[in-house]
Amino acid sequence: MAMAEISGEVLGDERGTLLAFIESQRTAVREAVAGLSEEQAASRPSASELSLSGLLKHVAEVELGWLRMAQQRDNEIAAGREDYSEGFRLTGEETVPAVLAFWDGVTEELTAFVADLPSLDETFPLPPAPWFPENGKVSMRWMLLHLIEEFARHAGHADIVRETLDGTKAMG
Repeated sequence: MAMAEISGEVLGDERGTLLAFIESQRTAVREAVAGLSEEQAASRPSASELSLSGLLKHVAEVELGWLRMAQQRDNEIAAGREDYSEGFRLTGEETVPAVLAFWDGVTEELTAFVADLPSLDETFPLPPAPWFPENGKVSMRWMLLHLIEEFARHAGHADIVRETLDGTKAMG
């Protein structure tokens, strides 16, 4: 009896499957901001301090941050930021289209990086931080699973903010 193919699974291709799940969650966040004005996307209509444009910026920068850690390179965005909360709101000349374009570039870079890895078992060190174990390291596989977790959490936040904003429901 043949096994039914499940959406997102790339049979026999672990990397492809993980990247498909990441893309599914990216899409959910992107769809939450679709069709909104800059003002609507920046609004905070729920009990949360989160806005859709802020969530969009945050997930794009989180992806870049994990990519740079995996590459063992400096993160050019975080290095210049003094205020942590700036990662959750658009500032200066930032716009939703600009953040989406930035995220597209990060997505392309992450996909190429993952494709070129000899193995998902390769590890990289975690930087010193109160939330990481001392001298901790993780595998590339763990990083990809963590991105799925991170994006899924924020896709859920985005769904709630969007529904509160104008009644638009995810997967509607």
